[in-house]
Formats: sequence, C-alpha cells, structure tokens
Amino acid sequence: MTGFVQVCTATATRGQAVELAESVVRERLAAGAQVVGPVTSVFWHLGEFGTGEEWQLLLKTTAERYPALEAHLLKHHQWDKPEVAAVPVVAGSEAYLRWVEQSTGPTDPS
Repeated sequence: MTGFVQVCTATATRGQAVELAESVVRERLAAGAQVVGPVTSVFWHLGEFGTGEEWQLLLKTTAERYPALEAHLLKHHQWDKPEVAAVPVVAGSEAYLRWVEQSTGPTDPS
C-alpha cells in the first residue's frame, strides 16, 4: 500500500493545534486530525539546549495532498520553522484508506 502519509507537527498551545487541525480538515488537506498533549519536548534551538511543553498534531492524508498540506501548515503556523514531517502509511485497512482518499478529494458538486 502506498500513497498515504501521516503528518506531524507541534504547537505551543492546545488552541493553536486545534485551530490548525480544523483549518486543514475543512480545506480537505487532511481527512482527520488528532491533537495529543501536552507532550514534553527536548531540543536544541538557536544553539541552546531546551525543554518545553508542546501539543502534537497528527494528520492523515494522501501523498498527493501532502505538498498543499505542508504549504498550509507553514503559512498558518505560529513558529517560523515548525516541524512538518510525513511518514508513509505502509499498511491500513481498506475502509480506512478509502475514507482518507475520499475525505481529501474534491467535494461532491451535487
């Protein structure tokens, strides 16, 4: 199975994560989103070691929709250089993958 990805990013607040989730699902860039958190993040930033609390956002989409999803996240994210990473879905139930594909496709004009 190919053609499906799970995309992750993180935000500073739950509200920011929910706002991004709603915007990408409404735009049909992702079939669904999960907001997870708070999570503890450990990182290097601007040459300094740090830790912080973040909210993780997991998005389900197709490989075809990924470029538009990435562009949307980068445009609407509060951070200058947010994590936006996609991992391939190597297997999934047929019904689930069909749902992802239908939910990220063009809207029905009828």
